Amino acid sequence: CRKSKGKPNGKKPAPEEKKLYLEPEYTKSRITDFEFKELVMLPREIDLNEWLASNTTTFFHHINLQYSTISEFCTGESCQTMAVCNTQYYWYDERGKKIKCTAPQYVDFVMSSVQKLVTDEDVFPTKYGKEFPNSFESLVKKICKYLFHVLAHIYSSHFKETLALELHGHLNTLYTHFILFIREFNLVDPKETTIMDDLTEVLCSSSGSSSNGGGNGSSNGAGAQNHVKER
Repeated sequence: CRKSKGKPNGKKPAPEEKKLYLEPEYTKSRITDFEFKELVMLPREIDLNEWLASNTTTFFHHINLQYSTISEFCTGESCQTMAVCNTQYYWYDERGKKIKCTAPQYVDFVMSSVQKLVTDEDVFPTKYGKEFPNSFESLVKKICKYLFHVLAHIYSSHFKETLALELHGHLNTLYTHFILFIREFNLVDPKETTIMDDLTEVLCSSSGSSSNGGGNGSSNGAGAQNHVKER
C-alpha cells in the first residue's frame, strides 16, 4: 500500500502506515494446516461448472459471515468510501451508472446481488439435468472480484477488530483458500488482486502456489503511488 509522493509545495509525504496483518505473529495463524492447493483442484468426473458453483456459493457464505463479525465497526462514518489502501471502489448499478458509496453500502450491494444470483435457478441450477447458462463463467468471475474487494477491505480497514475478536486465523485461512481457488481457475485478473500481493505472497507461499500477479504489481505500482485509483 503505497502513499502519494510529495507535492511540489515541498512537504514530505506522510510515512507509510504499518500493515498489521503482515506481522509474522499474525500471518502464521491458521485454523488448519491443510494443503489448500489440493483442495481447490477439480476432482475427477466432476463437472467444472458444478465445481465453480459449489465453491463460489460456499465462499460467498463464508465471506459474508466473516464480514458480519466486524460489520458494527464498518460504518458510514468510519468507512466513508469503499477503500483498500490507495484504491477506491465504486458500485455500478444495472444500468452501468457509477455510484460512490460508503464501505457498508458497497458490501451490502455486493452481498445482495450475489445472494440474488446464487439463489436463481436459471443461473445456479440445483435440479438434475438443468444446464448452466452460457454466461455462467463470466458471472462467477464478477462475483469473485466483488468478494475479493470485501476480503481486502476487512484486512486493510478492520484487521484490528478481527484481532480483538481472535478471528484472524479464520480470516487468513479463508483468504488463502479463496486466492488459491481463483488462481486455479483464472477467475480474477491478477491486476485486480495486485493490491494485496504482499499478503498473498506471505499466506500462499507455503501452500504450493506461485505468485501469478507479482509482475503486474511492479508495473502498476509506479502509476498507483501518485494518486488514488478508482474502480
